[in-house]
Amino acid sequence: MGITSWVRGGPVKSPFALPTGLLGHLAGLFMLWTNRQAELLPCLGIKPGEHVLEVGYGPGGLVKLLGRTGAARVCGVDPSPEMRSQAARRAKGADLRLGTAEDTGFAGDSFDCVVAVNNVALWPDLEAGLRELRRVTRPGGRVVLGWHGGTSPSMIARHLLLSEAELDRIRRALEETFDEVDRTELKSLTVFRARVIAHGDSPGVPRASG
Repeated sequence: MGITSWVRGGPVKSPFALPTGLLGHLAGLFMLWTNRQAELLPCLGIKPGEHVLEVGYGPGGLVKLLGRTGAARVCGVDPSPEMRSQAARRAKGADLRLGTAEDTGFAGDSFDCVVAVNNVALWPDLEAGLRELRRVTRPGGRVVLGWHGGTSPSMIARHLLLSEAELDRIRRALEETFDEVDRTELKSLTVFRARVIAHGDSPGVPRASG
């Protein structure tokens, strides 16, 4: 099984896209070493007792940090069994499953916060992924997407930056699906934050009758 990217319009041939085998194991360790995700935590605004989902948890660096926030439930989905094995060793209290942004496998209105870091450009269908994240986010909840960039990207990350046109597409897709959207630049990440005010208020989401 491979990964098809909406950015490239075709398959991504990289051990980082869907880590498997020895190369996948090494890719996970490299991601853990290079992706410093602690700077993202203030953007998430997690409160004690909240339920949090990470999409594309990889080797488990961020999902481990999420377990220290006071969240009542920390869950994750990732398409790679190798990453699930690595992440499970680092975040023993998290509910980590195989899945994708387009098909998380969780019930609707399950989470107060959904976060995806450095994988949105690898989704096959951007809009389908956002609709799924909208579905599992509770009213009053938020979705946070981060991608390589920010005010001081590393030398490695500079080869992975999205164009402004691609970033604009992410923003437009968020605005079509969620109620409030903003963009901010951290040191190593370009971050989009979206809120759900109430079900039925966003385009493409059926409005309740009666």
